[in-house]
Amino acid sequence: MACKRLEETTFTWPAIRRGVTMLNRAPFEALFAGLDWRKVQALETRRPAAAE
Repeated sequence: MACKRLEETTFTWPAIRRGVTMLNRAPFEALFAGLDWRKVQALETRRPAAAE
């Protein structure tokens, strides 16, 4: 559970379907930071190659 108070403007909240809102980690963190979560995408990272 989390609580966040806005100093300015409003949250752009995702659609609620059947009483549920689904967000993965990157959009949730953006929403909680007050950013527009619709413009955030998680970056794909590759596993580092073994060091010699």
